[in-house]
Amino acid sequence: MLQNPLVPPALSTRSRRSVVRGAAGAVGLLLLGNWRLASGAGEAATEANLPQVAPVPGGIVRLSLGPSQERPRAWAGEVPLLVLGDPIEWSALVGIPLSATPGEARIVVQIDGQAPREQAYTVVPKRYAEQRLTVEPKTVDLSPQDLARFERERDHQQTVITAFSEPLPASLRMRVPTPGPRSSSFGLRRVFNGQSRNPHSGMDIAAPSGTPVVAPLAGRVIDTGDYFFNGQTVWLDHGGGLLSMVCHLSAIDVATGDVLDAGQRLGAVGATGRVTGPHLHWGVMLNRAMVDPALLLAE
Repeated sequence: MLQNPLVPPALSTRSRRSVVRGAAGAVGLLLLGNWRLASGAGEAATEANLPQVAPVPGGIVRLSLGPSQERPRAWAGEVPLLVLGDPIEWSALVGIPLSATPGEARIVVQIDGQAPREQAYTVVPKRYAEQRLTVEPKTVDLSPQDLARFERERDHQQTVITAFSEPLPASLRMRVPTPGPRSSSFGLRRVFNGQSRNPHSGMDIAAPSGTPVVAPLAGRVIDTGDYFFNGQTVWLDHGGGLLSMVCHLSAIDVATGDVLDAGQRLGAVGATGRVTGPHLHWGVMLNRAMVDPALLLAE
């Protein structure tokens, strides 16, 4: 019986528990795309088009899978991983969640004709700075109506982030989606009105309202919306579980299903959602883990 490339092979109960401890996400329906970035996209895995490696919470690790005539398949828990390379050497790229516990984590690798195996890597601790912000109280202590809205939006976006399409991206190096200084860095431990909340999972770029926002990498629009916390938002699928999002927009110029080139306009900077002023929030997700966008910036 053929192995579904998007479903991890069965392991022993003990092995499965070990893998799940290092998992980066949850099970969900996979949204498959048939758009193309370039002929032969995803085969070359050179230093010039791969992200920087940072084996920390919110970082990315690259694991050599060795040679194989066919592309291996790999999973973190039950989440498929992006595998790039060629028959001489394949590599799995693993996004590490900000919530990951430092220490050993594992992935599962399946090469045709071989038994599935586990491969370990080490997550190194990193201490992120803390940021204290004052915002409207209603965006911290939610009313029953706002809480219900947030929960609906959260459930919807949990489906959006399961996207895993092919072909794979030709390059993982991105451009900054709008010009301007960074006003808040990835990983900041955020305190709103004295209450601790989730760490900052993207890069904030200060820019006036109306400043054009462009696609950081070629991709397909898989979701647009006006969300309680993120404001007007666009999600892009770049292939292989690599996604990006831009938030707090004043305008959205694209629709779900649109295919964009890198650098193509998709909207404009704004101050929608929970904000203290106009800026762009840019997030990058790899295997359903938000990772530091700076690791994917072109030189």
